[in-house]
Amino acid sequence: MFVFRLLRLIAHLFKGMAVCAFLFPFTSAKGQEAHIRRWSRKLLRICGIAIRIDSPQPIPRSLLVANHISWLDIFVVNSLQPCRFVAKSDIRGWPLIGWLCAKTGTIFISRGKASDVRRIFKGLVESIEKGEHVAFFPEGTTAPQGTLLPFHANLFEAAIDAKAPVQPYALRYTARDGSLHPAANFIGETTIVESILAILKADGMTAELKQLPVIATEGAHRRDLARSARAVVAEGLGYSLEELSPVSAPADTQPETAPDPQAVPR
Repeated sequence: MFVFRLLRLIAHLFKGMAVCAFLFPFTSAKGQEAHIRRWSRKLLRICGIAIRIDSPQPIPRSLLVANHISWLDIFVVNSLQPCRFVAKSDIRGWPLIGWLCAKTGTIFISRGKASDVRRIFKGLVESIEKGEHVAFFPEGTTAPQGTLLPFHANLFEAAIDAKAPVQPYALRYTARDGSLHPAANFIGETTIVESILAILKADGMTAELKQLPVIATEGAHRRDLARSARAVVAEGLGYSLEELSPVSAPADTQPETAPDPQAVPR
């Protein structure tokens, strides 16, 4: 079963590359979204992951945010609504996956490169204003399930500038008994290959994505948005902020000196 899953996953990655290379140039934006949604759902099925989505309300023109656990997160979100994610430039070098991320609209950002960050920030605002769905993981890195890191405040400024709300989601991976599945964690020195192999060997994993109340941005400061979003996501996950490890105030660097927001881990 493991070898079969691995071969199917490799074949699916190559199929995605072929679709991006040969079909996307002749496909409308809506058509591309449909391809991305179907491809993401099948990727999760190949990995043996069921999907449980609780998203009853239409997704508004907004900045989507969620907690960050694994490289799988982007595909779970895309299985509901394909988005333009923000990712650090290192991801572009990942075999197959990096190329696919680039072709499906991922916005790459270089660490410590102020001019690049300013350009990216301007592009985020323009994308939201055009009605595109833009998403990022405000923790800035992956965290083990059962924890929730402080939310970086910088990119929340894009929603304020675009006069759009923030749409938070809570994400978790569970086992058959409802407990948090340890194979989903992508932390520490774990490599992408090690994580993929662990997930393919896992059994009975379900990805749960839950829509949370929209957060208005009119008259808000990005630090307040970061705090509010973190509190809403914590509640959606069933956590009490007091139960989580002590955290400092949200990082409030200027957009041009953003620390390293990313769409996929590490």
